Amino acid sequence: MPQTAHTPSSPESGSGKQMLSEQVHARLRDAIMRGEHAPGDALKPHDLAKRQGVSLAVVREALVRLVGEGLADRLPNRGFAVPAFSDRRWQEIAEARRAVEPVVLRMSIERGDVDWEARVRAAHHRLARTPPYLPDEGEYYTEEWSEAHRVFHRTLLDGCGNPVLMDTFDRLWTASELARRWSAYHNPDRDGIAEHRRLEETALARDADAAAEVLTLHLTLTAAVLADEDDDARPAKRT
Repeated sequence: MPQTAHTPSSPESGSGKQMLSEQVHARLRDAIMRGEHAPGDALKPHDLAKRQGVSLAVVREALVRLVGEGLADRLPNRGFAVPAFSDRRWQEIAEARRAVEPVVLRMSIERGDVDWEARVRAAHHRLARTPPYLPDEGEYYTEEWSEAHRVFHRTLLDGCGNPVLMDTFDRLWTASELARRWSAYHNPDRDGIAEHRRLEETALARDADAAAEVLTLHLTLTAAVLADEDDDARPAKRT
């Protein structure tokens, strides 16, 4: 029987293209989170494709994913850009979180069992012991701290036992991640350690009123830094 010739698959065909898209998405996401693309900066697919050494299709796929995550805007002329620093969305997301999360926290305090208490304590211990910044790149949150931060807030709420509410939390958390980083850039002296400790203490004391109040203030402080900034303001880096 005649042998069928096998042509080596292109790096951008099938699974190769998917892997490239994942890599480009991860690099662009990290660059935006680290402030390498400032608020309002254009994300030009042709330039990014050339810089990354991939096709325009791969870059566009990655950018569309970033739009879905709230980390990029799709412009009317089919271009892309980093969201503006003073975009109204950040206040709308903060408002949604203030409306939802304190209520879910109350439910969690009411319904959470001893296992929930242990998980809250463990999540807070991990957060408190994880450095938010590295000595050689002090202006950026570490990924380890960001994940510990997410886990602590999620654990506070997951005692509610309602997966629909937890899905809502997950979506709002992802949508607010960029604003949270920008807020930290502009308010580096904020005592987040004390705020998180107070959240743990009030939750484990089963003081729903105090815990809801602390959480509301915590969310408000994050959004307040972004409320009155100019559209072209750049995140101030820590020194």
